[in-house]
Amino acid sequence: MTEPVPEDLLALRRSIDNIDAAIIHMLAERFRCTQQVGVLKARLRLPPADLGREAEQVARLRRLAEGARLDPEFAEKFLAFVIREVIHHHEAIRTPAPST
Repeated sequence: MTEPVPEDLLALRRSIDNIDAAIIHMLAERFRCTQQVGVLKARLRLPPADLGREAEQVARLRRLAEGARLDPEFAEKFLAFVIREVIHHHEAIRTPAPST
């Protein structure tokens, strides 16, 4: 028989679940915005990636992470993952699907 989970652990887990839900909703909103950026870039014939903007964002996110006492290396890796996905979306927007 398993022991009951202490209430303080359950409370922390509920908080973590709420935070996870908020992160998902924030990412969804971020990707809605970046989709619009991708459409605009395609219309203006701008490249999907903007290395200058990416470098600014990495530096900014590292500063934010340090201020929040979060490992800046982790924050940079997370942002790199998100940026790769955004660029992938922008490339897909720029390249129309073949006609069938």
